[in-house]
Amino acid sequence: MENTQKTAVDQTPLVEMKDISISFGGVHAVDNASCELYPGEVVGLLGHNGAGKSTLIKILSGAYSRDSGQIFIDGKEATITNPRHAKEFGIETIYQTLALADNVDAAANLYLGREILTRWGTLDDAAMEAETRKVMNRLNPNFTRFKDPVAQLSGGQRQSVAIARAIHFNARILIMDEPTAALGPAETEQVGQLIHQLKADGIGIFLISHDIHDVFDLADRVVVMKNGAVVGSAKTSDVSKDEVLGMIILGNCPPGATPGPGASTD
Repeated sequence: MENTQKTAVDQTPLVEMKDISISFGGVHAVDNASCELYPGEVVGLLGHNGAGKSTLIKILSGAYSRDSGQIFIDGKEATITNPRHAKEFGIETIYQTLALADNVDAAANLYLGREILTRWGTLDDAAMEAETRKVMNRLNPNFTRFKDPVAQLSGGQRQSVAIARAIHFNARILIMDEPTAALGPAETEQVGQLIHQLKADGIGIFLISHDIHDVFDLADRVVVMKNGAVVGSAKTSDVSKDEVLGMIILGNCPPGATPGPGASTD
């Protein structure tokens, strides 16, 4: 019987960034970088500080405008010059700081700036809490602290609230910046469970991290950058951690990886 199930390479990428470049003061922060992201896939972006990974992703999120190159969403060229454009394409960024309002609860954070109002123009707290319970039950069924200010929540629970806020408003592409930084082992595992749930829902995730162990635990593929250029990309199952370290430090592209323009030719 013929296997009709689509593999990632048969699908249209959620995101395709082609030959992206941007310079600041004559310095090429990103130089002809290309990468793609498929539905239900986690791509880890790795590289030293200043390698260009955060700048590349800020172009996708609308924080920076590229000097050249193209962005395609679902196979169609997209104009993204500010964060509002990115949100219209279903792109949401969860920064390391999470950008949560610590003094209010999960529902207030979920609807911050997009509050539900009653017919009398007052906040409809009951409706917002009911919707928050629905999305949190799907994402993290163990979450129960709906009435507590988020300042009192654990790091993993706070990540749950930040992710719930993104996906509740129809995010299909998530950018996660160091999602496990400063978390303990149990909370890191909880964030891993959240990411697996998002993958199951078909959401694509760009994971920016300095922790190669986390990336190998969570990502399907890695894209390594050095000096603003892509050294190469590989499935995490096709390369070792040592080989990826060689990509990061030396720019060497191992046999299991697809080389990019930044790969060492030595």
